[in-house]
Amino acid sequence: MSMRKPIIIGNWKMNGSMAFAKEFVSELNTLITSKACDIAICPPATLLNTLAEALKNTNIALGAQNVHFEEKGAFTGEISTGMLKECGVKYVILGHSERRKYFADSNADICKKVKSTIAANLIPVLCVGESLKEREEGNTEIHLHTELQECLQGIQHPENIIIAYEPLWAIGTGKTATPQEANETIGFIRRELAKIFSEEIAQKIRILYGGSMNAQNAKSLLDMPEIDGGLIGGVSLIVKDFVSVINSNN
Repeated sequence: MSMRKPIIIGNWKMNGSMAFAKEFVSELNTLITSKACDIAICPPATLLNTLAEALKNTNIALGAQNVHFEEKGAFTGEISTGMLKECGVKYVILGHSERRKYFADSNADICKKVKSTIAANLIPVLCVGESLKEREEGNTEIHLHTELQECLQGIQHPENIIIAYEPLWAIGTGKTATPQEANETIGFIRRELAKIFSEEIAQKIRILYGGSMNAQNAKSLLDMPEIDGGLIGGVSLIVKDFVSVINSNN
């Protein structure tokens, strides 16, 4: 039995308003029955302060969807780790497939972000995952090996890093990873982490599944031995569905 505490992280992406955020948290907090997992919500940056206020006196942590690797400077539109900390942020999603696809975040940039996040005592949630083409051509492991090697190069103190495996082919394609497929690939990621760091560190690092986890499939995925939680997209904006995923950890 794994000693790793599961975590469910909601990624709101570019959705939500102040009124929605307050109402969502107030309803969410009354419906959670599971004490078996950690919970975090990652709203757009404009809602960080609103969420920080709403999450006071709850067991739900605050996360951000991205960060810049520099502490300050002429980087219009960017946000630093110090600014996130001031808002009460604990987790930072890095290398999400949408950031890689639409904003050209490279593995080298993501590595710098992981380092600056750890240096600021924040917890990086590093996203990795292969495309449908890579999966069909049998290149899943090659792709994940490269992403992990390049995004984690030279990282000190990796114990608190969280990895989120999000197979791009299971997002919006109608295809889904079976619990067995997800577990098998996450097992591979853990073996790669053991090579990069050590077996002991690899056993401590929580690895989440981020490919369309929902109220219907959450339990079968979370029951898998290698899967330590979920990075939840659209479903994290629907209180009852998000609660169902969280309470699957009972």
